[in-house]
Amino acid sequence: MARFDSKVAIVTGGGSGIGAEISRELAAEGASVVVTDIRLEAAQAIVDQITAAGGKAAAFQQNTARWEDSEAAVTFAKATFGGLNLAVNNAGIGAAPQNIGDYKIEDWDRVRAVDLDGVFYGLRFQLPAMVESGGGAIVNMASVLGSVGIAQNAAYVTSKHALIGLTKVAALEYTAQGVRTNAVGPGFIDTPLVRSSLSPEALAGLEQMHAAKRLGKDKEVAALALFLLSDDASFISGSYHLVDGGYSAQ
Repeated sequence: MARFDSKVAIVTGGGSGIGAEISRELAAEGASVVVTDIRLEAAQAIVDQITAAGGKAAAFQQNTARWEDSEAAVTFAKATFGGLNLAVNNAGIGAAPQNIGDYKIEDWDRVRAVDLDGVFYGLRFQLPAMVESGGGAIVNMASVLGSVGIAQNAAYVTSKHALIGLTKVAALEYTAQGVRTNAVGPGFIDTPLVRSSLSPEALAGLEQMHAAKRLGKDKEVAALALFLLSDDASFISGSYHLVDGGYSAQ
């Protein structure tokens, strides 16, 4: 049997990057996956890949900054696949670099609404649904910037630090009810967006900031997330796991 046979999962921000890779790999290991994204067409494209490979998935449009969308995503998972056992709260955004003294209030509110409030909204509806389904596991996608700072990114860094605290509280409240919650902290991941937004010199400098002397890959983050969702991690709850190529070791 595959690790996630008969399990139902929600992956937010599943239309690209890390979320897309986690969605594909969960489905490849037997899960029925609700792929959510603020862009429905992006989520549907990943669902099409999954179903073409013989997996089970459905797309759902979700703006995680709206609590109503988080409730609706859980309701959709239950109606479509019969319950909810797994969730990856992966959706996240950033803002243009700016010092705190110049930080646009609307940028602070926008980033916090997705990166922190959106995860709380997800947990608010995912946790009771998983208890109802007999238990499960959740991974909240934090960042290496949940453990260290970086200048000119106050909203993102603050949200990711707070997310780790939220993860610990969820674990304390629900592990005994059969639902484990952990956080993953990726370093800088090699994506088309990162490569297109940095000059070759800046990209090389960023690579050198990692002990591995390279950026990470979506698959490397997905491998850790799937382990934490699996029964192999049955005694792991409330913790924060880095996959950062040694970025934070300096």
